[in-house]
Amino acid sequence: MGCFFSKKRKAQKDSRAENNEEQPKQYSWDQREKIDLKDYMFSGLKDETVGRLPGKVAGQQFLIQDCENCNIYIFDHSATITIDDCTNCILFLGPVRGSVFFRNCRDCKCTLACQQFRVRDCRKLEVFLCCATQPIIESSTNIKFGCFQWYYPELAFQFKDAGLSIFNNSWSNVHDFTPVSGELNWSLLPEDAVVQDYVPVPEEFKAVRVSTEANRSIVPISRGQRQKSSDESCLVVLFAGDYTIANARKLIDEMVGKGFFLVQTKEVSMKPEDAQRVFREKAPDFLPLLNK
Repeated sequence: MGCFFSKKRKAQKDSRAENNEEQPKQYSWDQREKIDLKDYMFSGLKDETVGRLPGKVAGQQFLIQDCENCNIYIFDHSATITIDDCTNCILFLGPVRGSVFFRNCRDCKCTLACQQFRVRDCRKLEVFLCCATQPIIESSTNIKFGCFQWYYPELAFQFKDAGLSIFNNSWSNVHDFTPVSGELNWSLLPEDAVVQDYVPVPEEFKAVRVSTEANRSIVPISRGQRQKSSDESCLVVLFAGDYTIANARKLIDEMVGKGFFLVQTKEVSMKPEDAQRVFREKAPDFLPLLNK
């Protein structure tokens, strides 16, 4: 009986082992939806108009490479976008949580919004930019910058999904890693430059309902580091509240309508020491507002 009992236990162990083999552990990464990389790249295209509609990229990385004479429109937010070896292309890139990196491109025109913007080994790019940090160029020539100017209904939500503020735009504060004595590798586009003339809205994407009119732009249009037209200036501070963004946009529109020029906007967290530096003797009046 003892041997019989021992044999039965062994059979039970073998059975449990087989069951364990039949049901391997399921991990979270095994259950993720499979991604087709071809849906997140444009490669080797020539003389084509292509794009991705809102909701089709949804925060993934995107790659654009080896394209010539193409019109490329990404109407969605993404993680990062790299553009390599493209020539004579027109691009619109929706909000990018991380970096946009142009490498070895020439004769391209684009409108884009991102956290970081870098250009290397490029020439003759014209960029309408919203960038949260200082744009950087390296080993590049004839790079021109203007302020981002674009609208479609989903764009404001895409800025939020990408973690970008429409008020943090350092588009004109460019750093050149490889300056050449006596030359300027970058400059600003004319202040009256019309976005539609550089990055037109194609008929193929008219359903997106794009507008490039200045008064509809999601990002406030600022003068940045252009030469001041007046020695007079003022600082306007709005504290956080339920309708701060809407109130800020309304105030900007009203002031521009009365002949003021918007130089720069910034959305920041203010500490008591910051309030002391900005408001000086009036700082105690504003300290309670910092906690709201």
